[in-house]
Amino acid sequence: MTEKITRINPEQLHETPGYHHITVVEAGRTAYLAGQCPLDRKGDLIGSGSLETQVDQVIANAITALGAVSAQPEHVVRSVIYVRSNERDILGAAWRRLTESALGPAFTTASTLLGVAQLGFQGQLVEVDLTVALPD
Repeated sequence: MTEKITRINPEQLHETPGYHHITVVEAGRTAYLAGQCPLDRKGDLIGSGSLETQVDQVIANAITALGAVSAQPEHVVRSVIYVRSNERDILGAAWRRLTESALGPAFTTASTLLGVAQLGFQGQLVEVDLTVALPD
């Protein structure tokens, strides 16, 4: 079966800053990536206190994970972004850095951005969870 991903924004729903309200997938296989954290290959946190540095590490890790299943950012059909903050400006900064990166096409799909009180690693500021429709 040939892969098909359709992204939809119904006229009756509000405009979005780049993501789509609905993603329809007609594909044979799906990959669910674990939350991508700002950790290096040894498992050490990168960029303590720097949202930008941590987002960049998350991007690098996510691209590596996608490559491991022969996928690209445009194959992502759902994303959830967790940012340790309750400030809209910080959430927006994380969103912009992600969407303007090589991983950016992943966030044109059904996407959720959340401000959270805590993440799994001491000093962690961001995590990204991706669902992928694998190409044939």
